[in-house]
Amino acid sequence: MKEKKIKIEERGDILLLCGKGDENLKLIEKELKIKFILRDNFLKIKGEEEGVREAEKFIKEIFSQMHKGYIPSKKELKVALKRIKQGGKERLFEEISPSVIFTTLHGRKIKPRTEGQKRYVEAIKNNNVVFSIGPAGTGKTYLAVTMAVAALENKEVVRIILTRPTVEAGERLGYLPGGMEEKVEPYLRPLYDALYDLIFAEKFQTLLERRIIEIAPLAYMRGRTLNNAFIILDEAQNTTYEQMKMFLTRLGFGSKVVITGDVTQIDLPNHKSSGLVKVQSLFKGIKGIETIYLTQKDVVRHKLVQEIVKSYEIYEKKIKKG
Repeated sequence: MKEKKIKIEERGDILLLCGKGDENLKLIEKELKIKFILRDNFLKIKGEEEGVREAEKFIKEIFSQMHKGYIPSKKELKVALKRIKQGGKERLFEEISPSVIFTTLHGRKIKPRTEGQKRYVEAIKNNNVVFSIGPAGTGKTYLAVTMAVAALENKEVVRIILTRPTVEAGERLGYLPGGMEEKVEPYLRPLYDALYDLIFAEKFQTLLERRIIEIAPLAYMRGRTLNNAFIILDEAQNTTYEQMKMFLTRLGFGSKVVITGDVTQIDLPNHKSSGLVKVQSLFKGIKGIETIYLTQKDVVRHKLVQEIVKSYEIYEKKIKKG
């Protein structure tokens, strides 16, 4: 009998490896005729020498796929195990589809689903600053957060910074109950929701505590220079001209900035102009800055959301025509 230990750095990796009810480990044990023992952050493999060797190689390959943002399904595990048993020397797993940008904790592969979203994802990959303008439901925020998490996992950045203006609170924040974090939390909730869908709650809290992920009101960005970070400004239509200028000049070395917003839903007081509206004409032709416009054709929420957005667009066009 032979034994081999594999150290597992992230608890989230253990849960993904095991699968529902440890079904993945049980499948590997059955096919390779070995036994797994999980203790703390170590996975022990026991069995005959050949089985242990094959299991070790297989587990390491699974982790390699996970760290690329891809979680093999149970069906894919079965196919890969069959290749091992047949003595195949080709890749155990197929190449990741280039359109997949991240795989969630539950194995759901996130990829752009419309032509507009494809242009958006490519723009983020190829530029330092990207403006994404479009209606609700087009994936502006979700895809940006997904790209940020993928960049962090791939060690392309060392932290993620998510921010948005707290327009509705205005100067009244001081009168709300609780500390500053509790006062602004409702306005930042959409960013939390996106992250909870991508990262285990336990890991998310750890990243917050270590300041690897930072979620803060736009006002907190003043005076900072943000290096080696993926920075997202959400609801940017509610920034003033001055706030937008302040935010864009925070860009540091090795950083990427994505600004999202819907210019049809501006909540600023009437005497204030939107910084997102102004920048559309400022940066044309500058290499490294791109603006992507998404439309109701890119809405990927419930089908009725597409119809709702379309109906509003038709109505607003009629109003403008008088």
